[in-house]
Amino acid sequence: MNTFWTRRSFLQGAGTAALITASGCYQSQNRNPIGLPATALSVEPIVDPASLEKSNLTVGFVPVNDCAPFAIAWEKGFFRKYGLNVTLSREASWGNSRDGIIFGRLDASPVVSGAVTNARTGAEGARPFPLCAAMTIHRHGNALTMNRQLWEGGLRPWYSYNGDLEAFGKDLRTYWDKSPMDSRVWAVVLSSSIYEYFVRYLLAAAGIDSIGQLRLIITPPPQMVSNTRIGAMQAYMVAEPWNTRAILGNEGIGFTFLQGREVWRGHPDRLLAVSESFIDNYPKTYRSLVKAMIEACKYCSNPANRVEVARIISQRSFTGAALKHTQPGILGNYNYGGFDGQPRLIDSPETTIFFDLPDSLSPIAHDHSTFLWQSQCLWLMTQAVRWGQLAELPKNADEIARQAWRTDLYREIANEMGIQCPSEDSKLEPSAAFIDRKLFDPSNPIGYINSFEIRAKAPQFFFLS
Repeated sequence: MNTFWTRRSFLQGAGTAALITASGCYQSQNRNPIGLPATALSVEPIVDPASLEKSNLTVGFVPVNDCAPFAIAWEKGFFRKYGLNVTLSREASWGNSRDGIIFGRLDASPVVSGAVTNARTGAEGARPFPLCAAMTIHRHGNALTMNRQLWEGGLRPWYSYNGDLEAFGKDLRTYWDKSPMDSRVWAVVLSSSIYEYFVRYLLAAAGIDSIGQLRLIITPPPQMVSNTRIGAMQAYMVAEPWNTRAILGNEGIGFTFLQGREVWRGHPDRLLAVSESFIDNYPKTYRSLVKAMIEACKYCSNPANRVEVARIISQRSFTGAALKHTQPGILGNYNYGGFDGQPRLIDSPETTIFFDLPDSLSPIAHDHSTFLWQSQCLWLMTQAVRWGQLAELPKNADEIARQAWRTDLYREIANEMGIQCPSEDSKLEPSAAFIDRKLFDPSNPIGYINSFEIRAKAPQFFFLS
């Protein structure tokens, strides 16, 4: 794979994480400890901590907008409500967030979609590890930012192309043909993740083979803007607020080309991951954790709470970003930016989805954002094969999806909370959901992989024996 750590990214990503404790104090070299907010302290537990196998937990988060449910669970006392004494650990990168679980430093942590499945299958030659997830943290909420040079080279936000992938591909190739090879460096937050897949999927849909024509590097979210400013890369895909921060009027180093939801509408972005042994050894604790996070996601989903949520995650303890940077991705009044003085505001409740799904997004009864569709897990596996991170689709891919994405367990927990769920584990992803209008049928993943002309080792075909 043409995916590389830069030396700068590695060194900058090696910092020590700050901590927030729900018992609780915030620990940092630069601040005095503070107690839990009064709103959290006033919450009476409905679960006795003594009834749990492990009431003291360390849970990771990364300083992007989707830390909102973790911040809310702490500030509003949802962890306390379910008998948990949680230490929130501010992770430097999505690799740290995932590896913290694998190496036992974290009990639970959000991970980028794709990380759970690829850990189980040993994608890119990694040693397999049984990560699990029973819920998403949110859907959407991410975007691809391009720098000013790409704008001056003729690129514009995707929606202005009116779905014309050929025109976009022509504009990008024209810019690249006139630019040195080191102008083809883009960044994502983690390899073998939905962000990498989105970048490669987008370019392939426009007729560009990213494996041969793009250098993709890994960069922690807080370093995206600064590395783009100094010319270390020309584009990056990351969660908010690091796209909004880049536009003119803020940092002024780039513009939003597209949101991830324009590549795949309805995609899962973050999952709440744990090790399989955590579920087995601490089943009551795990149920409490998931319930607290579901309540937090529902709180974040309520439009009446969105301004407060943006304010809370702007605190230094969480993203440390200005409110004007965090608020657009949470409220949905999203500005794509640009360098011609033209307004590019798109107001949509789909910008970041924490629980309630707009009717236009899912017609399935009782569907909601935190519900995991195992068919979407299978889609992620097809992309790992497509881009050469797995040599072939595992023959037991459906079983891996069931083990990795614990939809069965989520239903049980949601039912205890009075939340209804879809009755099926899989669904078709309609052609209208994808930027290239290609339907995904989970009953035929091999045919789906083979339908792409641009893929690793093409024109190799994959078959189930």
